[in-house]
Parts: sequence; structure tokens; C-alpha cells
Amino acid sequence: MLKALVLSSGGVDSTTCLALAVDKLGAENVSSVSIFYGQKHQKELQQAKKIADYYKVNHYELDLSAMFAQSNCALLKNSTQEIEESTYKEQITAHGKVNTYVPFRNGLFLASVASLAGSIYPDDKVEIYLGAHADDAAMNAYADCSMEFIEAMNRAISIGTYSQENIVAPFAGKTKADVVACGLKLEVPYELTWSCYEGKEKACGKCATCLDRLKAFKSNGVKDPLDYA
Repeated sequence: MLKALVLSSGGVDSTTCLALAVDKLGAENVSSVSIFYGQKHQKELQQAKKIADYYKVNHYELDLSAMFAQSNCALLKNSTQEIEESTYKEQITAHGKVNTYVPFRNGLFLASVASLAGSIYPDDKVEIYLGAHADDAAMNAYADCSMEFIEAMNRAISIGTYSQENIVAPFAGKTKADVVACGLKLEVPYELTWSCYEGKEKACGKCATCLDRLKAFKSNGVKDPLDYA
């Protein structure tokens, strides 16, 4: 039987992936998994659990924080950097890269989820859902969101799991506005999601991911249900 394991950050993209998986296979055949990687706040993990409860799917949480203990990425607790309040394009133009890139994060996440999938679904084919989209890969902002990266990881995971598992990245060639358009049709509870790099009571509305999110909802002619400072 076909199963799905959705990598869930509690944000717009991964939650829309979860909705797609549940719509395709039914909640009983879908699980979600979120990752603690040493990030500055717990908000995304809390929301991922709430979203799993909403869809009535089994939820798992992995702790991979030790892998990033030496990184100075701005998203991490031990970082000396501040999260920039500008778009990805502005950051790349100014500095050559974004300071929110976590070293090979998606590679580690996908490999870990593939191992988990083989443990909880040992006798089934498994689709591993990744919410990467074209805006993340634009200008090589996040190299581990690119089509080339996803295709390479998909081949490695397929080979390493005796062709039992494969990556599904439904938005890899689409924009975040396309993601939101899809989610609106599926009635995704976007009010439960969290995208902001800050973990405050309200989203900042100034970091790159907030700016992308606001633009995506505006492009669809609807108001983002999240509260902003």
C-alpha cells in the first residue's frame, strides 16, 4: 500500500503538501514529521503538531540539533547573526547569499525522514513530501531547494531504500503564490501555520519569509489570516 510521510515545518508550503497527501491517500495513510535543528524558537514545531492534529495524522519529531551546533546560521540559537529584515533578492545582491541558509539542511532532513519512513512503513511504498518551491531556489538562495538537488536526493533515496521510497516535491517548479492558490482550493487552515523567522506572538512582517508569504496571499487576492506586528 502507498503511504506518505510529509516533512512539516508548520509553514505554508509543507502544510499545503500535507493537505495534498491527505487528499490523495487519506489521513490513515499519512504521517508528518517536524525537525528540531537548534532553531531560535519553538513556534514552528508547535504549529506543526497543531496542524497534524487538525488533519488527524500521526506526527513525529526528530532532534537533529547536534548536527548544526557548529553553524553560525542566523536561524540558530547559538548564532551571533541577526535575522535580516529584507527580501532574499536584496540579501543576495548585498552579500552574495542569505544568512538563513542552514548547511545542507534539506539533505539531512530528507535522509533522516527516509530512515524514519523505512521504520514506520517497512512493508509499504512511501512518498516523502517536500514543500520546496521555485522562489526558494531563485538566485540560488537555497541550493537544497533546487530541482537538481531534489532529483539527486530522490535518486539516492530510491537506490538506498530498494526503490521503496521517493520524494514528491509538487511545488518545485512553482511559485509560493501557486502554493497558496493550491492550498486555498484544498481549504488549508493557513491560520494555523507559522512562517516568520522570529518566534514572537505575532509575525514580524519584515523578514524574507514573511515578505514572501504576504506577497503570495496578495497575489491570490486574499488576506493572510496570520496576525502581523
